[in-house]
Amino acid sequence: MTLRQKILLMFSLTVILAVTAVAWTVSLRIESLFQTIDRERTTGLVNQFLREYQRRGNEVSQDVERLAKDERITRAAYDLGHGGDAAFYVTEAGDLAPEYQLDYVELVQPDGTVISSAQWPAHFGYKEAAIAKSGAPSFLKEERLDQDRSETGLFAVRTVPGVESSIYIVGGERLDRAFLSDLSPPVGSTLYLYRNATNAFDGSNLISAEGPVSESARYQDIINRTLTSGVQSSVLLTGMGGGAESLNVTAIPLKDRDSSVMAVLLVASSRKELTQALEHIRNLAYGVTAAGILFAILVSLWIAARVSRPVEQLAQAARDVSSGDWDVRVAINSKDEIGELARAFNQMTKELVSQRDRLVQSERVAAWRELARRLAHELKNPLFPLQLTVENMIRARTMSPEIFDEVFTEGSAALTAEIANLKTIIARFSDFSKMPKPQVTEVDMRDVLKRVIRFYEPTLQQREHPISLTTRLPSEELLVSVDLDLMHRALSNLVLNAMDAMPEGGTLTISATRHEANIRTVVADSGMGMTAEERERLFTPYYTTKVEGTGLGLAIVQSVIADHHGAIAVESTPGNGTAFIIDLPGVPGNGDRRER
Repeated sequence: MTLRQKILLMFSLTVILAVTAVAWTVSLRIESLFQTIDRERTTGLVNQFLREYQRRGNEVSQDVERLAKDERITRAAYDLGHGGDAAFYVTEAGDLAPEYQLDYVELVQPDGTVISSAQWPAHFGYKEAAIAKSGAPSFLKEERLDQDRSETGLFAVRTVPGVESSIYIVGGERLDRAFLSDLSPPVGSTLYLYRNATNAFDGSNLISAEGPVSESARYQDIINRTLTSGVQSSVLLTGMGGGAESLNVTAIPLKDRDSSVMAVLLVASSRKELTQALEHIRNLAYGVTAAGILFAILVSLWIAARVSRPVEQLAQAARDVSSGDWDVRVAINSKDEIGELARAFNQMTKELVSQRDRLVQSERVAAWRELARRLAHELKNPLFPLQLTVENMIRARTMSPEIFDEVFTEGSAALTAEIANLKTIIARFSDFSKMPKPQVTEVDMRDVLKRVIRFYEPTLQQREHPISLTTRLPSEELLVSVDLDLMHRALSNLVLNAMDAMPEGGTLTISATRHEANIRTVVADSGMGMTAEERERLFTPYYTTKVEGTGLGLAIVQSVIADHHGAIAVESTPGNGTAFIIDLPGVPGNGDRRER
């Protein structure tokens, strides 16, 4: 075990023992205090919600009373009390319910017959037993919406004052998500409402202010116990799998006037306060062990100064070397292993710089030799006919003037042609040595390809062995930022290469498509293809498989594509043709613009 490991082990044991001792000392007291606070808070929350529930019931009663005094209700009651037709008021409840912000409104005759129902329009003519509770405080009731659906609501029943044979007004508010939201539980508490609509527990009947509860089974036991006993109960639900937190849950039975439990209101209080109390304990423990921690920090700083910092400097120097700065040096501040490593690193970079200089010099010499060899090869062919022409003209000088004139005329034409050939060769080398910087504009790659196709399509058909042309261009825009002239030149080179690869005719295929974030262009021919060795050297300057080629065409194409931040690749097998694949960056936002 090294010294560093021993110090770190000692520090860890000191901190663990100190924190454990302090935490164990005060944990019992904090736990007891937390339980007392939790009970008091739960009791206060339950009382608050009961008061809020009572307030909502009073609001429902007040709303129904106001509705009973409405002039329209008074007229309807008077009319029905004097033989009026009840069918005339079938839709009256539906019109009044939104105005008084009530979810349920029914107009009921003294014999219990429903005149009009807002929540179940087809309920008119049925009997409503709730009128027996007229004038009583608000109460819970199961309200049917149709033959198959029902809801639980908070109701009140009032009569129309001052009218003989009055009608009854049954109004209420449903117990749903909105009802729970209006109760406004404090931070850390959540309200759930279980509607006792079925004989057995049904998780779909448990809702919160956000909607159905995904972990409804977690509350099944306390809900069933409350439904059975009809009294308030509490339970502590500890954390379960999936990250569920511990909750202190109190179930409050909500009963109707007959003491039947119609619903259960759950008040779930988070026990995060316990975590916060334990965090407070840890802070106390940290204070007690501050001296040990401070000592450990000082030791760690010393270790960092002696070991970590030199290592970090070496790592930074290695990154600098990898990024191209081979002249970087590391300061040697010790004679130990770290100092020896720094000396070895400095020696390594010194050797790298020396080897780099030698390599650069060797590559420069090799490049000039290759250039000289290529120039000699290209210039030797036109120089030989120039020499023969001049010698013929010298010999003809001794002959008769007629013969000399004829030889001179032919020789001048030959000299002119060969000199033009020399100029062409020199121009090609000059173009490769000074490629212009692209002047990019945003264009549609389809338009670039169509321009090349229009230029070469007549030539393809006029050859001795015609070449058929196949184009595959999508309907969507393929926007790229390119120099139009340079890209036309590069694509023209590829088309000419494809034509040269098919002297006996064939098929030239030009296509473009979107490939991820790039625009992919493919120029393919059905020629003889290439070997693996030819593909590897294809983009090397001055390499060519043609008798009259300079080997610069594809090198220029690669240079143009690289200047546009693109990539070019070739796929070919002998006898199966060749395909050149160009990937250019698409213009950002191209897809969005197309969708709009």
